[in-house]
Amino acid sequence: MMDMPKIERCRVTECCYNLEQMCHALAITVGGAGDHPACDTYCDLTAKGGDRSAVGGVGACKVSECRYNQSLECLASGITVGRAQDEAACLTFESVKAAAL
Repeated sequence: MMDMPKIERCRVTECCYNLEQMCHALAITVGGAGDHPACDTYCDLTAKGGDRSAVGGVGACKVSECRYNQSLECLASGITVGRAQDEAACLTFESVKAAAL
């Protein structure tokens, strides 16, 4: 059984799961299509949520063009979430095409 990669830092401070730049959702989904690694779990609410004693992990990855994606699971040792193209996104994303060069 593989370990779920942890979210080492989340720079999207307005997300309801973010507290002190750490994600406290038990598991996020990195979604989007192709090479668009959006955080599908991002939620902009005034109330904070998640489990404050837990460090969030990557439960699923639907970004087929990421070199860390294997069978829709993330194989990175950990990820960083931040702003990209004006949305919450996985900044650890690496294109399979770039990795092949």
